[in-house]
Amino acid sequence: MVPIRDDNPTRTTAYVTYTLILLNVLVFIYEASLMGPRLESFFDTWAVVPAELTASLAGSPNFSVPGEALTLITSQFLHGGLLHVGGNMLYLWIFGNNVEDEMGHWRFLIFYLLCGILAGLAQYIFAAGSDIPSLGASGAIAGVMGAYILRFPQVRITALIPIFIIFFTFRVPAIVFLGFWFVQQAFYGVANLGAPANIGMESGGIAYWAHAGGFLFGAVLGPLFGLFSTAGTQPFSGEEV
Repeated sequence: MVPIRDDNPTRTTAYVTYTLILLNVLVFIYEASLMGPRLESFFDTWAVVPAELTASLAGSPNFSVPGEALTLITSQFLHGGLLHVGGNMLYLWIFGNNVEDEMGHWRFLIFYLLCGILAGLAQYIFAAGSDIPSLGASGAIAGVMGAYILRFPQVRITALIPIFIIFFTFRVPAIVFLGFWFVQQAFYGVANLGAPANIGMESGGIAYWAHAGGFLFGAVLGPLFGLFSTAGTQPFSGEEV
């Protein structure tokens, strides 16, 4: 399922959401200009490398704690391919503006980055010895989705689903669409525990624990960042009354 839009207009312009999307795209364009060893070195420097973070925490002179900890932020602006960045930015575009509208610009920015940091740590716990770089905005965006489902559970999401070569659209409440997404991430995360598989950060694939963790952190932290500051207003559901 791929979300196309939500029936949830905003009252303000989502400057932070749009700026985050622009920064992610610009960084990806720069990545595309790098080749082979240069790109690998770029990822090794700015993405989270769990083994290096572990070494820094253990006091290794080769890795500084501040430097490695900083990658929990910088890694949020890196992506491994066009589909990776495109998919993440689509989700941020659809769900970010409404959460920013509720929280306000600066609180949303702090919330977004904090969710990304906590999501990265959630994934790190399950692969602390991995030397494979972990990167992407999906942990932070999962936090946005966790806040969204808490604040707008009944808002309709229009999604696209392919069946063979035919694409169908359907509309479901956010609690159904995002709830299914969360259960899927948690399921694959549990399935990957302690077993070699081609999913999860350990294999360089999808960091499911970052997704599930970010989602939960977003739901928990959202109210603390003013998610319900305009709780008296009713979001548009797309239905005539």
